[in-house]
Amino acid sequence: MLGGTGEARRLAAQVTAITSLAGRVSNPRLPSGEVRVGGFGGVDGLADYLRANGITAVVDATHPFAARITANAFAATSRLGVPFLILRRPGWTPRPGDDWRWVPSVGDAVDLPGDRVFLTTGRQDIAAFADAPQWFLARMVEPPSPPMPARIEVLLDRGPFTVDGELDLMRRHRIDVLVTKDSGGEMTSAKLVAARQLGLPVVIVRRPTLPDAPVVETVEAAVSWLGTAGA
Repeated sequence: MLGGTGEARRLAAQVTAITSLAGRVSNPRLPSGEVRVGGFGGVDGLADYLRANGITAVVDATHPFAARITANAFAATSRLGVPFLILRRPGWTPRPGDDWRWVPSVGDAVDLPGDRVFLTTGRQDIAAFADAPQWFLARMVEPPSPPMPARIEVLLDRGPFTVDGELDLMRRHRIDVLVTKDSGGEMTSAKLVAARQLGLPVVIVRRPTLPDAPVVETVEAAVSWLGTAGA
């Protein structure tokens, strides 16, 4: 994970990294090194963990929509005076031919412009669409829990996806609108390219507001920050 420039590799070699996963996926792709899985018990539990383990810096590299985790990490590190950095891949920006409809939350995405919806917001948000009359193709890594829309087909799959594959999927299911979150990154952008080529509208949920902490967009920048944070 901490590859890149020679300077980044040198700094990475000086840092003992512990990767913390929330545990929401039963079979996650694990990084190398020490890994911790599961919650901490809120701000107090996280602060206790940081103190007990002598943590000298925290890099929040969670999903852009993991707002509660980020808020808890910011609060815990602020309480202890531990340096805190947010690592976020850049969000998406529209290109010529895109028909994007930005909304502030998943709840605001329910008012959809089409009848056959490709829903890629994740299993934790499926309940927001439970009363929607449209037909949904919902793609996610693990099965969702009810409530769910009455007309739904669940597709269990994990990226990365290709543009050709997304085009085929949307054509076969006669999709007329895509609903997604601004997660950013190349791994999830193939669906946006496919929607552009098909001339489909895309409803995109904006990212939640970040706390007042330093933010970088690359692993190399995060490793360099660790060199200055005294980790």
